[in-house]
Amino acid sequence: MDRSRACSRLQVLLGHLGRPSGPAIVAHPVSGLASPASFYPEQFQTEFERICRKEVKPPGIVVMMDVATSKQRYTPSENMVMKIQDFQEDEELFRYCTLPQILKYVECFTGPNIMAMHGMLINKPPDSGKKTSRHPLHQDLHYFPFRPSNRIVCAWTAMENTDRNNGCLVVLPGTHKGPLKPHDYPKWEGGVNKMYHGIQDYDPDSPRVHVVMEKGDTIFFHPLLIHGSGRNRTQGFRKSISCHFGSSDCQYIDVTGTSQENIAREVVGYAEQRYGLQGNMDFKDTWMFRCRLVKGERINL
Repeated sequence: MDRSRACSRLQVLLGHLGRPSGPAIVAHPVSGLASPASFYPEQFQTEFERICRKEVKPPGIVVMMDVATSKQRYTPSENMVMKIQDFQEDEELFRYCTLPQILKYVECFTGPNIMAMHGMLINKPPDSGKKTSRHPLHQDLHYFPFRPSNRIVCAWTAMENTDRNNGCLVVLPGTHKGPLKPHDYPKWEGGVNKMYHGIQDYDPDSPRVHVVMEKGDTIFFHPLLIHGSGRNRTQGFRKSISCHFGSSDCQYIDVTGTSQENIAREVVGYAEQRYGLQGNMDFKDTWMFRCRLVKGERINL
């Protein structure tokens, strides 16, 4: 990295650190040393392309298209897929969830018994003009029926440089200290992607940080942190890979009567239709097959 680029990058990092935030995180020692192996995002690009072309069909994987193109006739390719998720049975992509340089930080939040709960590879498309490439501000805990939230963390890695032009992450600092807020589909004219729920009552004047990242950069964040992403104004696709991790002693909760009922109904309905099990599933069931032990002992999940 040349001097001018290094100085520019330092200014970005200092800008992040200077924004309002919560108390400093206290990291606990991890068990064992991390491998010095390097992470190359290209390791996962080829497998992503194979899945998009339907050359491989890992069990349980979900392939999603942007709402602006989902009703068009198409030839399977990476240019038609905005996201794949639940790749726990794809050994190539699941290697991301086992990288020592990821787990050494995850363990600071979860402790030594670590479950990979939800993997995603996001392929944010160029915006069609309908602003559907946006992801509304949300809290990841809205989608999860397990607690405590402080034993859950997301690792999110940029597979290429990301900034405001191609729709980098935007976060509201300090919101991880607040409660889980009600979510629902935002009323956007161009439409909203399936299960892209957003917070209904956040303060639009809250301070924001746009997380500019270089390829291979990784951030870790709490499931109550309010975050989202803007439009991709470029002609390219913005790729990232992520996984939510939790302690394997997290407990499932019943979301009946809570703000999570709406996403529970939607997820269960999709799962029942996909697997032909109408009336025989609940929200907990939909998560059982997603969770995979990556380190330590399996306790409750």
